[in-house]
Amino acid sequence: MPSSMTFRTRSGRLLPAIIVAMLLASCSGQAPQAPTESVQGAASGSSDYYLQQAQQSGDDNKADWQLLAVRALIREGKVPQAAEQLAKVPQNLTAAQTLEQQLTSAEVQVAQKNYQAAATSLSKIDPTNLTNDQKARYYQAQIDTSQGRTSLGLIRAYIAQEPLLQGKLHQDNIDQTWTALTQMSAQDVNSIVINADENTLQGWLDLLSVWQSNKQDPDLLKAGIKDWQRRYPVNPAAKTLPTQLNNVLSFQPASTGKIALFLPMSGPAQVYGNAISQGFNAAMNGQLSQPAPQAAPADPNAQTQPPADPNAAVSTSAPDASQPQTDPAQTQPAATPAAPVTTPAASSNAQVKVYDTNGQPLAALLTQAQQDGATLVVGPLLKDQVNELSSDQTPLNVLALNQPETEKNSPNICYFALSPEDEAQDAARHMWAEQKRMPLLLVPRGNFGDRIAQAFANEWQKLGGGTVLKQGLGSGSELRSSIGSGIRLTGTPVIASDAAAPAQAQGVTIGGITIPAPPTDAQITQGSTGGAVDSVYVVATQGELTLIKPMLDLAVNGRVRPSVYASSRSYQAGAGPDYRLEMEGVQFSDIPLLAGSNPALMQQAAAKFGNDYSLVRLYAMGIDAWSLANHFSQMRTLPGFQVSGSTGDLSANENCVIHRKLPWLQYRQGSLVPVSS
Repeated sequence: MPSSMTFRTRSGRLLPAIIVAMLLASCSGQAPQAPTESVQGAASGSSDYYLQQAQQSGDDNKADWQLLAVRALIREGKVPQAAEQLAKVPQNLTAAQTLEQQLTSAEVQVAQKNYQAAATSLSKIDPTNLTNDQKARYYQAQIDTSQGRTSLGLIRAYIAQEPLLQGKLHQDNIDQTWTALTQMSAQDVNSIVINADENTLQGWLDLLSVWQSNKQDPDLLKAGIKDWQRRYPVNPAAKTLPTQLNNVLSFQPASTGKIALFLPMSGPAQVYGNAISQGFNAAMNGQLSQPAPQAAPADPNAQTQPPADPNAAVSTSAPDASQPQTDPAQTQPAATPAAPVTTPAASSNAQVKVYDTNGQPLAALLTQAQQDGATLVVGPLLKDQVNELSSDQTPLNVLALNQPETEKNSPNICYFALSPEDEAQDAARHMWAEQKRMPLLLVPRGNFGDRIAQAFANEWQKLGGGTVLKQGLGSGSELRSSIGSGIRLTGTPVIASDAAAPAQAQGVTIGGITIPAPPTDAQITQGSTGGAVDSVYVVATQGELTLIKPMLDLAVNGRVRPSVYASSRSYQAGAGPDYRLEMEGVQFSDIPLLAGSNPALMQQAAAKFGNDYSLVRLYAMGIDAWSLANHFSQMRTLPGFQVSGSTGDLSANENCVIHRKLPWLQYRQGSLVPVSS
């Protein structure tokens, strides 16, 4: 019997109640049986939503929801859950589901940092069978498996991905392609063989050539970029320039009309300030090519030392803070003139005014320099004042002559220091290039050595290296007392700053005597018995290295010896032929001026500072400070810009901290010879 219950609609029609109930049930009680978005699509929903849909779906569509859930879990950072859910995907899949499962599996492996497995999974996928959304993910997975290591395959992945992206992702792709290209060595670029149809890659390589040929001259570079855009109008970079090159087109050089030189011109650090000031003025006045003055030859065995101020020490060969300070009047060369208040340049339009930073607040000096019309500040030198820079608001461009404890990106500040940490990073790159993989660091005990070891380990990890071991060195008397026992090739692992430090076992103190905890397996190498250490980096004075080198030779008991590398701290005047023979095979780095890049200038500087290499290095720093002041805008805004200086090949990172690439020398048969790169 038909129901007598009815409902009136807006149109006035009457519907039986049973029909209304069926309609309501179909709208509220039944989950959709198929995904409302393609399994190959963007997967923009939440993992909870996809998992709920998978739970309510029939077998035919369950796998689609599960695969979408896996991708959402990866995006949400829930990698273990993503792997667990992927394992639950059924085996009886369609061809489209199987392809998506293979791609998603590779993405899970990337998220797990199992890059080798991800590369293997990707190699089994034919990208021509993928949708555009899947292709973008496929090439991103290829990019991720490279772990930032530049290769032709990485460049090709970026190029293939580019037309599949839009908006910010597209600009990021262009910028990352350019970054990868500029990180390739000249040898790698020259060895590239491209296919006949790779027009986009050819265009990128030609743009790189324009950059490499003209990057030292912004005007030539601007013209080169515009010419390249006319020659390659359809290249994606011609339509959307890399951000770095876009900055070139809008580049404006900073004014160097009036320079304020902030240096300690009195007090304990005066000798440092005088050396830098002399180098700065000599470079500004074009006096670097003049012949060395006629003077009595310096005693090669005489080694004057500047006063030891740990806050002022910017030279890696400066004395330890534990040594007693010396009266500056006794160490300063008699020929050192007082710095002028204002120095008009003989070969430059710049004017330089020197401000004594000893005992004066930095904020007051910056205000005074601005009132005096300065357009650029060079300095300060002391680390505590450099650390203040970020808190002192000034519109002036500043080239600081030290670097802060923590790098900060300030739009108007660059940092240039003869930093032992920077030298350690250069050593890591050099040793890695020489195929060393198990380094041991011998550094002074204390904060100074810890900073050097940390810098080395951080750079080593960036290069792809593993464990770096550190052993602390005592004083010279301690070294002499341990000659009989020698140096074991063992050490404590240095944890890179971006890695979590494992819990360290603690020693036990009984009756005032501390019994150290036994070393862990990770803290011990097999140096003298089977030997994993293949290289040793020593930060020591010349006298200390004289004791250390024979002990290292004895540590290997006649087996294959690890290569020995030293910092510039060990290179001082007074090393005779006996010392050079004892150091056979040792490599060390130092600034180009001391490594022989300009013999006439070196002779002039050595005579000026009585063969004190510490002051010669600071003199060279002053020379390069003048060069960097004149290229301040390039260093600040044009990544990749380089200057060849007296203290190294200089370049700036993203925070405008100046890094130096140093030449390396080696003792060979009593002579010093360059290490071939």
